[in-house]
Amino acid sequence: MRLSSRKPRKSLLPGDTALADSSPSRKDELVVEPGDHFYPLSIAAPGSMGRTGSWRIQRPVVDAEKCIGCYLCWLYCPDNTIIMREKAGPRGQDVASIDYEYCKGCGICANVCPVNAIEMVDESKFISQS
Repeated sequence: MRLSSRKPRKSLLPGDTALADSSPSRKDELVVEPGDHFYPLSIAAPGSMGRTGSWRIQRPVVDAEKCIGCYLCWLYCPDNTIIMREKAGPRGQDVASIDYEYCKGCGICANVCPVNAIEMVDESKFISQS
């Protein structure tokens, strides 16, 4: 699979030259161009890993005031539980929201957020105590 018309490198990691000269081309290899970025070739269906249940320890909480609508959390979420609400922010920007029924609490979204608009909060703060 070619991502551009330049001469391909057969490698999965930028800067990895181990496969560049030796292995024959295969149709199922991902071809990476120097200086290019990786983009997902497919997106998981919402909840493709199943419902979370009650075992999640932390959940991501989005601060709409800080969110800049960059879509990085949406892009990197492994279970496609982030929904971008168009123009829902206080400044008219797109804002991330989380589908907690399927969110596993992995924290990837919080780690990739460039403005720290997503905070991982202990699940115990959301459990109603009777």
